Amino acid sequence: MDASVTSKSSFTTETRPKPNRTITVLYFAAASTATGLTFGSIELPTTSSHTQGFPLSELAAFLEARHAGTDLGKILRTSRWSVDAEMVEEGEEDSVILKGGEEVAIICPVSGG
Repeated sequence: MDASVTSKSSFTTETRPKPNRTITVLYFAAASTATGLTFGSIELPTTSSHTQGFPLSELAAFLEARHAGTDLGKILRTSRWSVDAEMVEEGEEDSVILKGGEEVAIICPVSGG
């Protein structure tokens, strides 16, 4: 009897699930008025320069382009950001990297009396 074992190698191709690159944007006050939205799901762009995530500092330009023909760009220049209910300090937008799954709020300036 032959004791040799014949083995066939079979290769399977695993497809990795696509990473969730979607964020929820909350539009408050003037941002809501400009866009007609109170919230929206946004798919973050994937480029070779954004393989580790999408910088919050680039979100304003991305949203402005997405809502062309509105005053959103002007509003965003004077607004602040909140990510997952935490305010982002002014000037710290470059250090916040969005990976997907975050809730980002546009906090517009308000006046009162």
